[in-house]
Amino acid sequence: MPIVKADRTDVPALNVLVNNSYRGESSKKGWTTEADLLDGSRIDEDTLNGYFDDPHIIILKNTESDGRITGCVYLEVRKPKLYVGMFSVSPELQDKGIGRALLVAAENYARKLDCHTLTMTVISTRHELISWYERRGFKATGEIEPFHHGKKFGEPRQHIELIVMEKNI
Repeated sequence: MPIVKADRTDVPALNVLVNNSYRGESSKKGWTTEADLLDGSRIDEDTLNGYFDDPHIIILKNTESDGRITGCVYLEVRKPKLYVGMFSVSPELQDKGIGRALLVAAENYARKLDCHTLTMTVISTRHELISWYERRGFKATGEIEPFHHGKKFGEPRQHIELIVMEKNI
């Protein structure tokens, strides 16, 4: 199925997908889990609903032929850059090209908006994930950001820092 723009009716499915991809036992079926680093949810429906109220944010989704959402990516216009976040693929379908396809779709979306740089943050200790992004052309900028304070994106089990990565397109 093609990658298309998600809408508000997708919020419940997106919530399940993102949380299953990052947290809890289900996330351990894939290699992108944060279950050992953070407790709590990665996202909630209220936050997702709020994204659909912001004209600078779009969420792209990958769906199977049965309509099940199997991947998504959050894109936020921060001219002249496009921020990439909430990058999620169903754990049981990781390593099947869905993530690569979502990144290509993000690049295409950025070009349409005349954004020439994709930017993202990645947990600094997620070396396998950082390497995956590097193989797709992202480079660490040297910038370090603190992990989000509060419980909105989970409770860290240890000190967490985010590195900024970018890709010029």
